[in-house]
Amino acid sequence: MTRPKIPRTITKKAKATYFKPANIPLSELKELILCFEEIEALRLADFKGLKQEKAAKIMKISRPTFQRVLSTARLKVAKALSEGKAIRIEGGEFIMSPRGFDRGTGRGRGLGRGRMGGPFAAGPAGACICTNPECKNEMFHQAGVPCYQIKCPKCGSPMVRQ
Repeated sequence: MTRPKIPRTITKKAKATYFKPANIPLSELKELILCFEEIEALRLADFKGLKQEKAAKIMKISRPTFQRVLSTARLKVAKALSEGKAIRIEGGEFIMSPRGFDRGTGRGRGLGRGRMGGPFAAGPAGACICTNPECKNEMFHQAGVPCYQIKCPKCGSPMVRQ
């Protein structure tokens, strides 16, 4: 009896799941199937440029397993490109990560917003609005001052960002 396959963790599903060469009718086309974990391995290693150790950690598999998945994916893509075959992305043993790897995970890959500077460090322009449902006073947002720290000039209620 073989050991059960440990599901790989993927953080981003492919938006497109079918790629076909031009000028070949669908009736004459042969397909190769790439699993979602193979696409994730290609994305992390080739597109993101991560080292295999880090990519394997993200997918929650060992580095040798990551190497095998990546090699299989590269072989399939090279075969499809050189032989004019379509690529269908489907299936595989995977689970979606509850937290993505890219933006918003505390790994310094944001858009430059925050205390350390950047074009939006003090917050983008906009308006602060009064939390009092009867007042609903609106005023221009002051850069560098959070809206919740400002009191409404009409009724004294706290303001929130619109």
